[in-house]
This record gives sequence, structure tokens and C-alpha cells, in this order.
Amino acid sequence: MELEETLLPGVGVRYQLRTRSGQLLGIVVQREGGAEIAVFDRRDPDRARETFRLDPEEVDAVAEVLGAPRLTQRFADLSREVPGLESGRITVRPGSPFAGRTLGDTRARTLTGCSVVAIVRGADVVPSPSPGDPLSAGDVLVAIGSAAGLEQLDRRLAGQA
Repeated sequence: MELEETLLPGVGVRYQLRTRSGQLLGIVVQREGGAEIAVFDRRDPDRARETFRLDPEEVDAVAEVLGAPRLTQRFADLSREVPGLESGRITVRPGSPFAGRTLGDTRARTLTGCSVVAIVRGADVVPSPSPGDPLSAGDVLVAIGSAAGLEQLDRRLAGQA
């Protein structure tokens, strides 16, 4: 599958892809955060059969549904390949002693043996975060480690360890 990206000055970015089943999709991500998704007619690729308009909040919701689970699934696939390695999604809950602090302050790797491989914040993903990356309530940390280490990390982020 090939994804074509075209800059639309003053508008945003247009993405076009043909699915394995042959369906042509066009997605325009607007500078203001909204998006338009078009499904083109198979017989006439210049004619949109259907167009969906999404406001910025709807775009964020769709991105969260499609982005975070896919990232987590990739790490879940990896963990099946390596015995004893698991992946998990751990939420920084409101009231966590680490909300408003940096990832390094958690000492996740040192104290739990887990590596945080991404921070998911709404529709945004911070891949391979550094110790200096800030944490906020509601962030989801994608981590890999042992089952016991992931449980320890969850308790630590909740202020229980």
C-alpha cells in the first residue's frame, strides 16, 4: 500500500491511499485541526462517492481510536515474540504524584525494569520519550517489561509504591 502526501499551501496536507481492496481514499488534514475524508468512486477516481467532514475534536477522537491501540498492538506483537516480555498501557491518573513532573522523575526503568516506549496524550503520541518529557494527568504510558514490573509501574504512578 502506498500513501501519497501532498502539501496544500494555506489549507493543510492531503493524503491519498488505495486500499488492498482497491478503494481510493483521500484525507485532507486542515491547518485548523479539522479534516475531510473522501471515498472515491472506483470507476471514476475524480468523483467522490462520499465525503465526511470532521471538526478538530472529532479528528482527535478518531486519531485516538486508530493511533494508540495500533501502537499498543505493535508492542503486544513484539512481546509475544520474546518470552517474559509484555507490553502495557498505564494511565497517569489525576492526583498522581508524577502529573506535572518528568518521565525521568518516575525512575521507571531503574525501579521497575520497564521501559516507557511512548507517551499518548489525547491524539498525540510521543514516541521514544526522553527522561525530560513532562507527564500530565490523562497521559497513557506505553511500556514494556515483565508483568510484575508493569504492575509496579502502575502502582508507582498511582502513588502507591
